[in-house]
Amino acid sequence: MPNPSLVPDKPTLDGLEDRWVEVWREQGTYTFDRGASREQVFSIDTPPPTVSGSLHVGHVFSYTHTDLIARFQRMSGKSVFYPIGWDDNGLPTERRVQNYFGVRCDPSLPYDPDFEPPAKPDTKRQVAVSRPNFVELCTRLTAEDEKAFGSLLRHLGLSVDWSTLYETIGVDARTAAQRAFLRNLSRDEAYQSEAPSLWDVTFQTAVAQAELEPREYPGHYHRVAFHGPDGAVPIETTRPELIPAVVALIAHPDDERYQPLFGSTVRSPLFDVEIPVLAHPAAEMDKGAGIAMCCTFGDLTDVTWWRELQLPTRAVVGRDGRILRDTPAWLATDAGRELYARIAGMTTFSAREAIVAALRESDDLQGEPTATLRMANFYEKGDKPLEIVTSRQWYIRNGGRDEGLKATFVERGHELKFVPEFMAHRYENWVSGLNGDWLISRQRFFGVPFPVWYRLDEAGEIVYDQPIVPQESALPVDPSSDPAPGFGTDQRGVPGGFIGDPDVMDTWATSSLTPHIAGGWERDPDLFARVFPMDLNTHAHEIIRTWLFSRVVRAHYENGSLPWKRSMISGFVVDPDRKKMSKSKDNAIVPTEILAKFGTDAVRWRAAMARPGMDSPFDETQMKVGRRLAIKVLNATKFVLGAGASIDAGAVTEPLDASMLAGLAETVREAGEAFAAFDYTRALELSERFFWTFCDDYVELVKERAYGENGDAADGRAQGTASARSALAIALSVQLRLLAPIMPFVTEEAWSWWQQGSIHNAAYPTADEIGALTTAAADGDAALLGVVATALAGIRGAKSQAKVSQRTPVTRAEVTASSADVERLRAAAGDLRAAGGVDDLALAAAAQDVDGVQVGAVELAVQEQTG
Repeated sequence: MPNPSLVPDKPTLDGLEDRWVEVWREQGTYTFDRGASREQVFSIDTPPPTVSGSLHVGHVFSYTHTDLIARFQRMSGKSVFYPIGWDDNGLPTERRVQNYFGVRCDPSLPYDPDFEPPAKPDTKRQVAVSRPNFVELCTRLTAEDEKAFGSLLRHLGLSVDWSTLYETIGVDARTAAQRAFLRNLSRDEAYQSEAPSLWDVTFQTAVAQAELEPREYPGHYHRVAFHGPDGAVPIETTRPELIPAVVALIAHPDDERYQPLFGSTVRSPLFDVEIPVLAHPAAEMDKGAGIAMCCTFGDLTDVTWWRELQLPTRAVVGRDGRILRDTPAWLATDAGRELYARIAGMTTFSAREAIVAALRESDDLQGEPTATLRMANFYEKGDKPLEIVTSRQWYIRNGGRDEGLKATFVERGHELKFVPEFMAHRYENWVSGLNGDWLISRQRFFGVPFPVWYRLDEAGEIVYDQPIVPQESALPVDPSSDPAPGFGTDQRGVPGGFIGDPDVMDTWATSSLTPHIAGGWERDPDLFARVFPMDLNTHAHEIIRTWLFSRVVRAHYENGSLPWKRSMISGFVVDPDRKKMSKSKDNAIVPTEILAKFGTDAVRWRAAMARPGMDSPFDETQMKVGRRLAIKVLNATKFVLGAGASIDAGAVTEPLDASMLAGLAETVREAGEAFAAFDYTRALELSERFFWTFCDDYVELVKERAYGENGDAADGRAQGTASARSALAIALSVQLRLLAPIMPFVTEEAWSWWQQGSIHNAAYPTADEIGALTTAAADGDAALLGVVATALAGIRGAKSQAKVSQRTPVTRAEVTASSADVERLRAAAGDLRAAGGVDDLALAAAAQDVDGVQVGAVELAVQEQTG
């Protein structure tokens, strides 16, 4: 029975989030049941947010989508394993720490236990600190960021089990990442190689293919003359500063213009280096002059030509993005060496200007440069075009250089169930287009160290082909501070001693193991057996190429399986012009603002309207609709409980009540099927549509009978009232549970006014449940409610047209309908008369079937007639 003292006089949404978040925490509402069998478990791998950044409304939508499924599965009887983690290591964190504290890391400095960052940080004059000091600052700032993120995600109502919280820089994550790497290394799935690598000059680190972002970049085409045996051979380039790095001129083998030159040589302008002219099918005959200079390295095509044509390496750009200071040995002329000395140490931009000036002076520049927008590769978080430099890096084989392995990973994608299905094509397109293995090393400081040391020979040279690795039982280790196995601390860096690998793993190399880290791989075998492979992976579509694929790779190698059974992919939230929201475009929405303005349930409602995989334009006014629904839930609950409604099995006898419950049973069946198919939007649409029908039609029709004021019920007043009250109570219980996964706060509040325990641990409703509560629902005519509601709308419309109060009595109302609908109207005539204030209700069957219900003459007590 409802407790009237718990129902507030004026229900409000204000403060619900803070109150219920605390109750859920105290009561352990979402704690995972460790005793559940694997068949009873539904496990979820959800993306750990990057705490160095900021959550925008797109994140809010995507994380809400995961939570909708988690709540539905929990209410469907599953023990839901729903962990949360923080992605707190990597380049973005380091950059944020550098700017926040005004420091930069210098690994050569000793640790200062008393160091404190400047009181007034200066990003232009950053203070150099040791690596241990820098890592301490990273840990300090991420701890504060994680508090803010945790508060926001709790306020969003995520039903995660916070006891499972992990950090990608934490001990468990470092241990798992290093263990997986050592096993990859022992099985030859990981290897080290010195090769051309994409390099970000700002972050000073290598960048993987999955992190590339092509962007338009302004530049100029320069028509430059190379010196051939029979005259000038002009090429067009946007990077004339790389002329000293040219190793060949390349043209298409079918290009008749250059076929006579294949196998001969030309000499480079300014530097007078002999350059071979070669053929390669990747050369574009219709682009520029049809012949291109191959430099080491200007772009990825240069790398392809360099590798396939076995060309020499002549690098002139360093890791700092400047021209190398040492004059290359292949520059033999005094003029060439002098010019190079002038540009040595310059940025590539300044060097370009100097080379163009020299080309103009030597008459090797044909015409003036022409402006262009070229596509350049950027690191997705960087702001300068990437360079390609030769460096020693760690890789994991992913099929980029092995067609057989590539086919294996494509097939893994075929095994995975995607929601929506078309996202499978994005996965396959990405894997099929890989052109290199997965680069996992980064030249940074705050990350998971590679558990590798190298022996130094007697001359102090590093012996790279004899890496020293620890036992798994010793993990995690940090080779920058821990000595190599079998060596003493005093042997670090001395001939005959050892040196630690200076690099750290890319953050994706750690977060590619989130199912393992969260699931207790090798740490908690019992837990891992209950949750792995996981049931669901969720995130937005832009990280299919990174996070999704990398986890497929690691699980394939370590477990011989997929890491999960299904992947549900969210679309982007875009602005009204359908542009992706981002801070750089100044069109991002701050989640805390909309959550405070409209309430969490309204924001979650809007998120649930965004179907899986589909981009969704953001319109703040839409939140008002969700807020209106949330308020209506409270008010409808107050009305039902205020009418004394309570569930009484078998009490439902009235046709209108049975009709409503029959319609509700069908809604429950369809909504449950939609949710089970991960179509949360369809489930919401069905549930919300019925709720408004319930409020606007059914409640209006039965309110007087529910309060015991309608004595015209078929079997008497008492029985009609009991029927209405029981039907109202059944419908309220069912509808609150239908809406609970989407609007957790308002439904929990309304539930608490009359039920024990959390609604989120109650059962998701089923049509069988409704049938068990009342047999009337099974026999009910679901169409009856709509017919009667249409008649009532017509009567009320007549009153509105006459500009009188809806309480104005109706002396007589005439309603015409098909014979079947007339019978429906007769069955609920008492409720229709009561709701419309009708004294004499005249029902007439049309001479032939009509389309719908038609209200004819309506005679009002205050005037003769309107119709």
